[in-house]
Amino acid sequence: MSKFKVFDYMEKHRYEQVVYFHDKTTGLKGITCIHNTTLGPALGGTRLWNYESEDDAVLDCLRLARGMTYKAAAAGLNLGGGKSVLIGDATKVKNEAYFRALGRYVQSLNGRYITAEDVNTSTGDMDYVKMETDHVVGLEGKSGNPSPMTALGCFHGIRASLRFKFNDEDISKYTFAVQGAGQTGYYLIKYLIGANAKKIYFSEINDKHIARMKKEHPEVTFVKPDDIYAADVDVFCPCALGATINDETIPKLKATIVAGTANNVLFDEDIHGDVLKDKDILYAPDFVINAGGLINVYHELKEYNKGHATRDIEKIYDRLLEIYKIADKENIHTQLAAKVFAKNRIETINRLQDNYIKR
Repeated sequence: MSKFKVFDYMEKHRYEQVVYFHDKTTGLKGITCIHNTTLGPALGGTRLWNYESEDDAVLDCLRLARGMTYKAAAAGLNLGGGKSVLIGDATKVKNEAYFRALGRYVQSLNGRYITAEDVNTSTGDMDYVKMETDHVVGLEGKSGNPSPMTALGCFHGIRASLRFKFNDEDISKYTFAVQGAGQTGYYLIKYLIGANAKKIYFSEINDKHIARMKKEHPEVTFVKPDDIYAADVDVFCPCALGATINDETIPKLKATIVAGTANNVLFDEDIHGDVLKDKDILYAPDFVINAGGLINVYHELKEYNKGHATRDIEKIYDRLLEIYKIADKENIHTQLAAKVFAKNRIETINRLQDNYIKR
């Protein structure tokens, strides 16, 4: 019997809703988690993964949804945090009916949750979802693939981190190790190359993505996944799955900055946030530095304008500097400082709305 108690976890971290769903026609099975809707409807992508267990799936969904709450709040968006995970083999289950079934379950939440693409789902898949619900963003012809914008925000976050750490943000003076080159990592490498990065290493588990990088950018050096942590670089950029900064990997790090696009990078936020702080490694809080994609799709809820979205994404630079100053002033690790920053906004807006005004 599982030791993981969903309601205990929900109570501890103040979640609003967890929904399990299954479609008998397509075999679709998944979970939607809504963490907090104080600022607005919960927005978060749908991830398709062949989880080893249902407990693994729901825990991943819970962690990701909570991260989206902080990400939206810290980014200054009027959104809450949510996420969906689908359990299955992406090479076997994906088709029109499968994603239209997902759209119907999203629609059943009546606007409390808005979905988008995520790991193993695409803008094309979201077009099928759109056939059954209006509560989906990141569509072709609008904001499209969020990965380039997520990477752009990370690029500006790296600049801010370099400025705070070294008082010099000139990318050409520094070396980088990018973990994962499939989507956001691929685009981040392009931004770093465009800024004349001194040296870039990358790791990847997908042979197609490795071949693509070697063909397009032979100057970028491939490193085996297990060796990327020990790369002798200034900045380590985690751009794959989460929990990669942990008891086993931290002792290997030679980088003095950790700044990437992945979600939930720290295996244990409190323990490993403090460990990085004690080792004088500057950590760019994941839900702040990787908010570019969310900011981009948020603009789709209005009349989408790429220029306006880009300008808002650039604000990640100043936001991170403010968070680093909070961490220094309060003598706390940067992930906690980012939460303080996000929670202050949620609480302030919540108090602002305590009086009824008809609109």
